[in-house]
Amino acid sequence: MSDSNSATSGTGAPEEPVPLVGSISLIGRRSSMEDEISVWPNLCSPYINKHRPIDFFAVYDGHGGPHVAGLCRSRMYLILLEELMMTRTIISGSTSNNDNISRQRRKQLEWERVKEVWKRVLKSCFERIDEMAFVTCYECGIGVPCGCPPQNYGLGGSTAVLAILTDKTIIVANCGDSRAVLCRGRRAIPLSIDHKPDRPEERARIEACGGHVDFDDCARVLGILATSRAIGDKYLKKYIISEPEFTFTKREAEDECLILASDGLWNVISNEEACQVARECLQKEKPSGRGDVFSSPSRAAAALLTRLAMGRGSEDNISVIVVDLKIDYIEV
Repeated sequence: MSDSNSATSGTGAPEEPVPLVGSISLIGRRSSMEDEISVWPNLCSPYINKHRPIDFFAVYDGHGGPHVAGLCRSRMYLILLEELMMTRTIISGSTSNNDNISRQRRKQLEWERVKEVWKRVLKSCFERIDEMAFVTCYECGIGVPCGCPPQNYGLGGSTAVLAILTDKTIIVANCGDSRAVLCRGRRAIPLSIDHKPDRPEERARIEACGGHVDFDDCARVLGILATSRAIGDKYLKKYIISEPEFTFTKREAEDECLILASDGLWNVISNEEACQVARECLQKEKPSGRGDVFSSPSRAAAALLTRLAMGRGSEDNISVIVVDLKIDYIEV
């Protein structure tokens, strides 16, 4: 489990305040652990966000071994940093000085340009990590020549759901069947749609490529993989793509928390149930005594959700991140 509510520089001086986050990742009833989580509050202050800080959170659910999920955890945020550093696109175009365009329209055009830049940056991140996964060894988990047979490379894969928080927006990029859900008021708002092979548009895409979807315990691509998009899976790449889908959600005063989790949670707990559990935890005051088990309500929410999933009979690894949006930034 992890919990973050402040940041300091190398000299111990306070840096930008960060959101309160709770996370937990459990092996559950599986014989091995293939999930990974990534929590980077105050990752950077990029040009695209007018040099204001952004927070980065992600859940990766591996299959065919832990190596691709591990690769995503260790490299995705660094690739994002590189892409953002290379992005110096001028957001405000020539229309900003056109008196014939209303202020509201200019803001809308600017926002559309910002969204396109974010999509381009994140799509490049997924493409680059996908290429790295192709040369990752199934046995060693490394992407350099290791002496293993060529057929050991590119066998594993991983889902990836990423959330980037700015002061005004929640940006989600999703590839696979991990999920992001926003708790707003008493509503549960999905910020990603699972890439399942029986999703009509996903099945049509797979069949158009000459593949097929088999139904046994669940829908599977070629009877093998239960997700229609993923990073890696070189042997299925004709049908399994790594292209993410995006959502951009304006933050509102009613926003309570953001939940990111692998399907080990979502297979047994609905969006509404997850939000209800998290909401009840977040309504409690933050504990401060030494005897407290959890240092924050968001941490308690993540732990309770995983425990509930286990009680419901989840047979997969379970990874959960809960970001408290009500208190947003903690003053340090």
